[in-house]
Amino acid sequence: MQTIKLGDTGAAVEDVQQRLAVVSLLDESQVTGVFDEATAEAVRAFRAKVGLEPGGKVDDKTWSALVDASYHLGDRTLYLRMPYFHGHDIVELQQALGALGFPVGPEDGIFGAFTEDAVRKFQRNMGLPSDGIVGAYTFATLHNLEHSWQGKKPLNRPVNLGFARASNVLEQNALCLFGTDDFTRGVASRMSNLGLATNPASKVLSADSLLVSPDETMLLVHLVLPGEQVPIERVPRVSFVPDETLALRMAPAINAAYRKPWPRMILELPGTSWEDAGEDRSMQHYAITLLDALCSALERR
Repeated sequence: MQTIKLGDTGAAVEDVQQRLAVVSLLDESQVTGVFDEATAEAVRAFRAKVGLEPGGKVDDKTWSALVDASYHLGDRTLYLRMPYFHGHDIVELQQALGALGFPVGPEDGIFGAFTEDAVRKFQRNMGLPSDGIVGAYTFATLHNLEHSWQGKKPLNRPVNLGFARASNVLEQNALCLFGTDDFTRGVASRMSNLGLATNPASKVLSADSLLVSPDETMLLVHLVLPGEQVPIERVPRVSFVPDETLALRMAPAINAAYRKPWPRMILELPGTSWEDAGEDRSMQHYAITLLDALCSALERR
C-alpha cells in the first residue's frame, strides 16, 4: 500500500481515522478525511502501543496492526484457516472462553488449533453445532453470557460449594439424574443418595428414586460415557474434564437447558475408571465431583 502521511486527504485517511477512533486514540469529531497533526499524533501513539518503530505515518505494518486492533468480537466470522485469523476480536474471544472455563492457552490473538478446540468444547457445552466456527449463533450465545466473562480472568482453580453449604440448593432445584448403562446409572444413583444424605428434602434425584414422572419443570441430567450418542439434538453437553472448571462450565449450560420447554443437559464422564480405581470407587468419585459441581453451578444461576 502507499504510505499515508501528514497532509494527505481522502477515503483512505478517513478509514485510518475511523480505526483510530475505534481504538480510542481519536474522537469521532476528528474523523475528517484530512491527515492533520492530531491524526499523526494518534498514529504515533498507536505505533508505540503495538511495539512498532516511532513515527506518524501509516505504512503496511501500521495498517495491518491497525486493522487487527480495530476488530471487535462479532465483526467477522472466525474459523481455523491458513494463514490464521488474528486480531483484537480473537483476543476478546480467547478471554471470554478462558473466563467461561474453556482455556485456549496464551491469549495471543491468533485463531489457532487450541482456540478452535476451545470453541468446539464451548459449542458442545451450550448445545450448539460443534463445528468450530464462531458465527451468528456462537456470537449470540457469548453475548448472552457477557456478564459471566466480561472483565474476568481465566479460572485456574476449582470452584466448589461443598455439600454442607449445598443444602438449600438441593432443596430448591428439581433434577432427574439418569444413565443408559450400568455404570452411569450407578453414578446417578450415588449422586441421588449423596444429595438425600445432605438434605432429606433434596430434589436432586436419580430416575430410580423418583416417585412420580418428571414434568417440564424438572431438569433432566443425562450421564453418558465418551462417544455415546444422544438422539435429541442441540442439548447442552458438558464434559467432565477438566474437572477444575466443571462447575463454571455447567452454569451456562444449565441456563441454556432451562430456556427450552423440556430442560435437558448431558454430562459426559471420561470413562468407567478413575485413576485405576475399581468400579465402585470410580462411581463414588464421579458422583461426589459431579454433585458438588452441580450445586456450585446452580448457586451461580
